Amino acid sequence: MSDESWPIIFSYTRAQAIEDGVLIDVTTEAKECGFKLPVAIGDNLFQQYVIPPSGLGGEGQSMEGRLHDLLALSMVAARKGLSQDRVEFDVLFLMKPGQRATVRCVICRRPPQ
Repeated sequence: MSDESWPIIFSYTRAQAIEDGVLIDVTTEAKECGFKLPVAIGDNLFQQYVIPPSGLGGEGQSMEGRLHDLLALSMVAARKGLSQDRVEFDVLFLMKPGQRATVRCVICRRPPQ
């Protein structure tokens, strides 16, 4: 909230969230997909979906490949929503042979106020 009549009780920075492991910094990988700003993803998205579940190695699944696919789809969504501060899109992840999970992802261009 930007109303100055409310005192800030607690502030949690992006750097602190990355240090705590709540956010995973993927800026280097995101630059390869065309992002110009720093990019971080939530630890749940990273741990549950970007890191492939065990047993999928023979299915051509790797963390690098899944992260690249996520970031490429993120870039497409970001370009479609250029005038918006928040863009939602779905990503389909293979969870085990024959089973997929659809994950709703959100891009925020700036931190929510």
